[in-house]
Amino acid sequence: MEPGCGEGGGGGGGGRDERVPQWGAQETRELIAARGEMERESAAAAAARRSAKTLWEAVSARLRERGYRRTAEQCKCKWKNLVNRYKGKETSDPENGRQCPFFDELHAVFTERARIMQQQLLESESGPSVKKKLKRPSGDLSSEDSDDEEDGGGDSGDEKPIRSRKRKTADKRQQSQQMAEKSRTSISSIHELLQDFLVQQQRMDIQWHEMMERRSQERLVFEQEWRQSMQKLEQERLMLEHTWMEREEQRRMREEARAEKRDALLTTLLNKVLQEDL
Repeated sequence: MEPGCGEGGGGGGGGRDERVPQWGAQETRELIAARGEMERESAAAAAARRSAKTLWEAVSARLRERGYRRTAEQCKCKWKNLVNRYKGKETSDPENGRQCPFFDELHAVFTERARIMQQQLLESESGPSVKKKLKRPSGDLSSEDSDDEEDGGGDSGDEKPIRSRKRKTADKRQQSQQMAEKSRTSISSIHELLQDFLVQQQRMDIQWHEMMERRSQERLVFEQEWRQSMQKLEQERLMLEHTWMEREEQRRMREEARAEKRDALLTTLLNKVLQEDL
């Protein structure tokens, strides 16, 4: 991270300015939206290139229209921080890329940029007339983090030697070829990332199905063991109940025997008493 590009967005060359308020979530989304709008407008316009300073001043102006007061340098620094976090999450671990804050908004901007670059590449390869009008693709706006400004106009009205014009035309053609090659490389890298993501997703799906099947088997084994335990407990309960009933029957029989003996003794005593009275 460059000096002066903290989350607060201070624009000075020294340390972070504590007086600059933090970026809120909605304010950050508005910054990303304004940057995406500039991407589309830069791609749609066939005029001269937009310098980095002019670009961020336009983004700052759009934020002011939406009620947020941020300087061009603050917008630029915040965008650098967002891009660094997005690229770090996206390229190192695509599966966990969505842990990056504002990933969906940034991903939409870069996806639209790749689409525009591919469209410009196809247009540049369609014919010589389109090649003459080929300008710098808007997908390279992320390289505008430096403050270098290019002057696309200048001395177009001055008369120059034919050799100088040919050299300038060759330089432009070479630059266009380099930019087209760069756009192809960027699109190829995006396709590779998507392919890696799909492979990771398929691997995770397989692991998930294996885990669910393993858990299902474990559940079946547990249920079988539980049923066996319940059956064993039921058998033990029946045995205890049978033993208890036998003991109760034996106790009842003893009680009846004692009652009969007692009745017989009482009858004998009564008879003996009656005989003595007589």
